[in-house]
Amino acid sequence: MAGTMLWRVRTTLPDRPGALAALAQRCGKAGVNILGMQIFPQLAQVTDEFVLRTPPGWGEGEICGLFSAAGGGETVVQIANEAALADQPTRYVQACRYVLERPMSFPEVVAHLFDAEPEAPPGVVHDTMELRVADVDVQLHRTAPFTATERARGSAMADLVNDVLDRSRESAAIGTTPPVRRLGTGSTPELVVTGEAVTALIDGVAIGIGEVLAPVEGDENVRVINLRVDPAWQRRGIGTRLLVDTAKLAHMLGADEILLTTHSDNQAVLPMVLAAGMRGRIRMAGDLLTVKVSVRDLKPLDR
Repeated sequence: MAGTMLWRVRTTLPDRPGALAALAQRCGKAGVNILGMQIFPQLAQVTDEFVLRTPPGWGEGEICGLFSAAGGGETVVQIANEAALADQPTRYVQACRYVLERPMSFPEVVAHLFDAEPEAPPGVVHDTMELRVADVDVQLHRTAPFTATERARGSAMADLVNDVLDRSRESAAIGTTPPVRRLGTGSTPELVVTGEAVTALIDGVAIGIGEVLAPVEGDENVRVINLRVDPAWQRRGIGTRLLVDTAKLAHMLGADEILLTTHSDNQAVLPMVLAAGMRGRIRMAGDLLTVKVSVRDLKPLDR
């Protein structure tokens, strides 16, 4: 139908017989077609999510007026597309399969699953759901409040990722052999600070570096850092030591937070951050994984 639109609408209705029927009757009289629906029960009220097709010329105001007249409250209206009609159980199964294959995709997957954003919208009243993966916080933000059912689903997804990460760490700890050392014989590097970089040296030869780069655009308190460790010296804790000292250096240079960016399939990032005793917030965008870590409480760097 030309001019019709799809909308995703959330509203709360009193938990009494006939409330939903009254809303459906009003939608029918107004020519509004209900194409999909989810129910999130609570104690005294019910949160319902609808996918609607409205007549030409309808907008957010008309929809809110229709739902208000039917007894709906806390109504949130968003423009939707055909993807909103996907079967919800199928969406969750597909999301679980994707997360099992790529645990680092968790922030991106759950944000899409709950129609949320990983960053809080500035100046907009919104609700936040915080999930914990290992010791890293993942935050989701959206204007529509998260229901208790959705929070339980999010926690279950986080538990799934934690199980996958735990098994990966256990597998990595069994039967592994240290990589061949190409430089020197020592195993403890010397960390040297020069300007805005920390270099890991073995017998005077650089085998890793942590650099404090320019601040994030628009936020002078967040500094980007870059970490590199020679492949022959990885998985020895050198990256963790570099991360700690580079974070301390960034704090000395005026940063409150640091930002690491890597490929989305990099499985070493979370274990490195956790081993450093830090807490961070992770975000997935396309093929990039970013981790923002607070450095406010770090002790000064020994120089």
